[in-house]
Amino acid sequence: MASYQDSIRLRTRGHADMIDITPEVSRVVKASGVRTGIVNVSGVGSTLAITTTEYEAGCLADLRRALDAIAPANSNYAHNARWGDENGYSHLRSSLIGTAKSYPVREGRMALGTWQQITLCDFDDTNREREILVTVVGD
Repeated sequence: MASYQDSIRLRTRGHADMIDITPEVSRVVKASGVRTGIVNVSGVGSTLAITTTEYEAGCLADLRRALDAIAPANSNYAHNARWGDENGYSHLRSSLIGTAKSYPVREGRMALGTWQQITLCDFDDTNREREILVTVVGD
């Protein structure tokens, strides 16, 4: 069983910035040489998320609207009171969606649907550099 790991680093704008990272993850899978296995995509941090969606403006707007309804960006969070900051909502959104996802690798490529893209969501209240660890395991 082979394993391979690489990282993706990129700048985000925060405030529900969403970035299609599928091409970068595909590059890591190809570089791994794994033909059959699994790839894990894990965002480093507690105010971001990894998900899949059809990466188009309507779907992204719908996801943002749903998250605004579930975890609105306001100061009514115990986290804010505890730490004196205003990003409690970003931690909650990250927890709800999750910071990591795994996808099958078949014939040396990710087995994703036609309209399924891997999306990094940055929920924090400021821009920053993000790191995503991509780990490929298989034969």
